[in-house]
Amino acid sequence: MIEEISIRNLGVIGEARLPLGPGFTALTGETGAGKTMVVTALGLLLGDRADTGAIRSGSGQALVEGHWHVAERGPVADRVRDAGGDLDGGALILSRSISNEGRSRAVVGGRSTPVGVLNEIGQQLVVVHGQSDQVRLKSATAQREALDRFAGPELSAVLGDYQEVFRRWNDAQSELDVLVAERDRRAREAEELRVAMAEIEQAAPRPGEDIELAERAERLTNIEDLRLAAAQAHELISSESLDEARDALALIETARRTIDRVSSHDAALVPIVEAAANAGFVVGELATQLASYLASLDSDGGRELEAVQERRAELATLMRKYGPTLDEVIDYLDSGSGRLLELDHDSDRIEALRAEVDADRARVMMLADRLSDLRRVAGIRLSERVTAELAALAMGSARITVEVTPRDDYTATGRDQVAILLQPHPGAEPRPLGRGASGGELSRVMLALEVVIAATDPVPTFIFDEVDAGVGGASAIEIGRRLARLAQTAQVIVVTHLAQVAAFATNHLRVVKDHDGHVTASSVQQLHGDERIAEMARLLSGLPDSESGLTHARELIETARELVG
Repeated sequence: MIEEISIRNLGVIGEARLPLGPGFTALTGETGAGKTMVVTALGLLLGDRADTGAIRSGSGQALVEGHWHVAERGPVADRVRDAGGDLDGGALILSRSISNEGRSRAVVGGRSTPVGVLNEIGQQLVVVHGQSDQVRLKSATAQREALDRFAGPELSAVLGDYQEVFRRWNDAQSELDVLVAERDRRAREAEELRVAMAEIEQAAPRPGEDIELAERAERLTNIEDLRLAAAQAHELISSESLDEARDALALIETARRTIDRVSSHDAALVPIVEAAANAGFVVGELATQLASYLASLDSDGGRELEAVQERRAELATLMRKYGPTLDEVIDYLDSGSGRLLELDHDSDRIEALRAEVDADRARVMMLADRLSDLRRVAGIRLSERVTAELAALAMGSARITVEVTPRDDYTATGRDQVAILLQPHPGAEPRPLGRGASGGELSRVMLALEVVIAATDPVPTFIFDEVDAGVGGASAIEIGRRLARLAQTAQVIVVTHLAQVAAFATNHLRVVKDHDGHVTASSVQQLHGDERIAEMARLLSGLPDSESGLTHARELIETARELVG
């Protein structure tokens, strides 16, 4: 139940507070005063799309805040807590702000949340009906949804099972269709994969082998230059063919001996002698390494280079086909093997899918038949009860018939085509609501449906935006009475321009429009006593101080009390 709504800078409303509470609240006001903005504010709290054009001129943002009282245990409380919000003894605060820049912010129980959370919570808390919903009532979808709500939890459970199997059946059928349609293409893909796998496995590439071969080829290509340079360096360091005086090792040894002969005369020469000896050791080791390197440069480098280049060409072919890198070629071998395994099991998968599709189709057909049975039974009961309600709404000669007919195909909601037919008087041909029903008749049919459905699918709050459009006189009084009765089990908020409807309200709010010559601003007043009588007189005659209007207003309120009491 909505306890209170606060609105700031929305449309013509600068700032307003709407005390609501239990029972029947009527919202009235002059045309253009801002009644529509109240409904817009409620829509924002319920997750409707934000429109920056609704922000009051000259303001940076609009803000709507609603105070709800909800059960501390249940789907609403669970969703609030899932979103990180808090409930304080069942008190829930929802707020929504929209800025001129198009930003929208939603807060649930003190925690910022996506706007979609407001919508999820709102579906559990409120049913909103406006003139657009009267138009929607003409659609087959809305009529089926109304019947399903009335049918109650048994149909809801069967529908849930049906939709689960239907989705699985559709998914399996789609996969099966793809496999069958692409069987030849997938067979070609499998054959191509087999050839590729065989080619890669035969080559047996190793990670990094291409880099190793490139380095090896570079060495072999320049082997003569390498041999000549190494040989010359070795000759210079340690050579038997050169004069011993020009050999680096000999020169270092000669230098060491020369200094060593006189080192006894100066202690400072001792470390120099040691350094010369160490240098001889280092140069000797270098000579050994060069000799070893020369030995490794075999004379058969030409044939080895040819083999290396052939291997590089083989790997290059693989990389061009399955690369572009050698690591990707090796990865392709692994992933291709898995894909080949999948493709080779197509036949098995097709047979398994066919079995699944057949089983699920049989299950879908069985559950669809069960849905049809439940809808037909519920349709008879709904027809009778709505017809009885219409009689109480000054449509005593009208009759509602709910038809449930089979479709040729199965959909996510079964295979039923639901149509609500209206027979306005005996002898007339029953016709779909979308053809022939006036706005006033649609208003009363919609109200009758909600009153009946509320008995099996209760909703805490109903909001009706000019549900009485196109209605007047005795019909309006009956609408007011039915709204009052609905308010005995649910909170009812009605935007109306009819005194006959407002007379039944237990809480009367008026949207007041003020104009200072420059800016129009509206606010909301809660009416009591003479103020309410004056507003009722204005609704009746257009004059709040007309004696006849005031008298009629008092009579209406008294009549409403008698009819409800």
